[in-house]
Amino acid sequence: MSFFLVFVAVLLAAVAILAGTDLVPRLFRRRDGEQPFDDGFDEPVASLPAVLLPAEAGPADVDRIRFAVGVRGYRMDQVDQVLDELRDQLARKDGVIARLQSELENRAPEHAPDRQA
Repeated sequence: MSFFLVFVAVLLAAVAILAGTDLVPRLFRRRDGEQPFDDGFDEPVASLPAVLLPAEAGPADVDRIRFAVGVRGYRMDQVDQVLDELRDQLARKDGVIARLQSELENRAPEHAPDRQA
């Protein structure tokens, strides 16, 4: 048991000495021209097209959006739910705008000033 305690004490002393110096960061520092450590994740594929919406996006544009599948990302069911809700909101707003524009066009001739002068 005493050998184990001596071993633990020596190990703790070594860890304290290494933590107090900058030896550990220098051991793991990248040298110029070397590749960084591989973290296991791939870099984004540059050949994939960007996901863009048109300037005047509508419900059909939201339906056409497609995202690339990656290791890290969002839950697909949540993304689909949010995009469906966004599509429905856009469709409702487009319907309200179309109805209001129609009402405005129907009222415009009644209130238009005479231009026969």
